[in-house]
Amino acid sequence: MTSTVLITGCSTGFGAATACHFAEKGWNVVATMRTPVEACAEYPNVFITKLDVQDRGTIKDAVSQSVEKFGRIDVVVNNAGYGLSGVFEGTSRDKVQEQFDVNVFGVMDVIRETLPHFRGNRSGMYINVSSGAGVFGLPMLSLYNASKFALEGFSESLSYELAALGIGVKIVEPGGVLDTKFGTRSGAEFSTTSTPPDYVPFIAGASAVFDRMRAERKDATSSDVAKVIFEAATDGSDQLRYVATDDIRPLVEKRRGSSEAEYMAFMREYMTQKID
Repeated sequence: MTSTVLITGCSTGFGAATACHFAEKGWNVVATMRTPVEACAEYPNVFITKLDVQDRGTIKDAVSQSVEKFGRIDVVVNNAGYGLSGVFEGTSRDKVQEQFDVNVFGVMDVIRETLPHFRGNRSGMYINVSSGAGVFGLPMLSLYNASKFALEGFSESLSYELAALGIGVKIVEPGGVLDTKFGTRSGAEFSTTSTPPDYVPFIAGASAVFDRMRAERKDATSSDVAKVIFEAATDGSDQLRYVATDDIRPLVEKRRGSSEAEYMAFMREYMTQKID
């Protein structure tokens, strides 16, 4: 029987690339997005439908349509998300709520809607797309960091709960990839913040950090990330976390392989060097 994957956030970026990659590998693909557009048109095994992670009604409809179309769902890729940038004090509570509604509560709602189906089959897998920002903190991204740290903790804990039911949970951690619209939306979100003047020098320094990081970024693409997501879905292992792009490996390894004191000393020097 052909396996089926449901993917959120397929209009651009990782979601679009992942949908096409799974379709190329012969899977049935449910490519979902807030505003449906044509995706992977060359593949007849792709079903496009509306799913807005902030609208539980669309989640319920998309899941039921998927099962009706293909008979079952085997893998869910929770990819939909965005990054809110700016200093915390300048960000409204409504924007903070929206960041968590999309990146955390939206994932939880998709899982809540599909879990009965997976339990009934005694099989299934969730792949939650996190970020390097779910591993290490960065200036100007405190709220995005918070949402991805929450996603990582939720995913790890959930993996223990669901293992006994034959259901897997995995986390894929990409870094910066230039061929997505992530930076465009993040910049647009920053323009809606109201920054107190005292932060202006800090923002200039933080912007220099990101400029330097972008200059050093390897040429990773959305297709590269899609291949890691597919690997996570098909490698048959119980590995929890997958680092998807090389640009974040030094920071991930320092975070996970050093003492707290060593890590913080490294990061402070790293950030200072970037600003200078």
